[in-house]
Amino acid sequence: MADKYLLRVTAGPSYDPTSHETVAVNSETTSIIRSPLCDATISVRIQNYRGLPRGAPSTSSYFSKPPHTHDQYSIAFSFVPKRTIPGKSLVFGNDFEHPIRDRIPPGFSAAFRILKWAIDPGLEGDVYADKPYLYGNALSSINVLSVGPKLGDNGLDSFIGVETGQDEEPITEGGFEGGQELRENLNIPENAAARQKWFLGGHDRLENWQWEQGRVYKADFFNPYLDFNEFALKLPRFSLKVLGYFGDEDYLRYVLKDKETGELLFVVVFTLLPKEQVEGEEAKSSRPSIPDETMITTEPEKRFEPREDDLD
Repeated sequence: MADKYLLRVTAGPSYDPTSHETVAVNSETTSIIRSPLCDATISVRIQNYRGLPRGAPSTSSYFSKPPHTHDQYSIAFSFVPKRTIPGKSLVFGNDFEHPIRDRIPPGFSAAFRILKWAIDPGLEGDVYADKPYLYGNALSSINVLSVGPKLGDNGLDSFIGVETGQDEEPITEGGFEGGQELRENLNIPENAAARQKWFLGGHDRLENWQWEQGRVYKADFFNPYLDFNEFALKLPRFSLKVLGYFGDEDYLRYVLKDKETGELLFVVVFTLLPKEQVEGEEAKSSRPSIPDETMITTEPEKRFEPREDDLD
């Protein structure tokens, strides 16, 4: 059944799909997103990718490098906030515009318990709501976090050039150009897993952190559990195929947002499209255009009338 669908990944500054651009999956080309709350670059990598745009690589060298040899996908991003955001407010996760309660497969409750144990103990949400969501605080949800310097007036523009050509190298936990010192001053553990656990350990630790205006942050979210090739959730001792519960076109949306104000930093959308639909649209767009007959006008044929000079 999975081979009847193609995946399309888009990203943008808002929920409005007209503001999105197609992400070049498994490419060194990053998507640049500018929203009222941040400037960001985004790279998406998917193992065994089968989707759009046509000709996209099926994998990335990212998956050949430890610790990512067993991961199925990665959403890596750099961002510079345009205002300071409290540590307790920034969340990363999934949400939907419409109810999905009638599509939730049997066994989801068990899967969610394993999901919290295996991926993010701080994950919270309501999948039965009219607008379902699953959010975790960014400080404990993001797998890898690297803190960078404060930038000048040009913001991320002054940093994009530094990243060019380095997108295949996985982001590593820590800090650079003053960011490591900031982490040390707050006693944040150097190890990624320890940092995630540390921020889950007390509300005051979230209160003491701020996502500072003008500072660059690099992050990577990944795991080996969501297989986009089969659209299945493969958890330890538990597997849940969700493809059969999708409609003709549905999506999985990741967001980075300020939960207190509801403002978005960016969204990344994984949309499942029927292969026949895509091929039909491609065939239609490749056909040469045929002029509309109603728009074609011809001059009436003029009858030859000889003049007197022609008779001489």
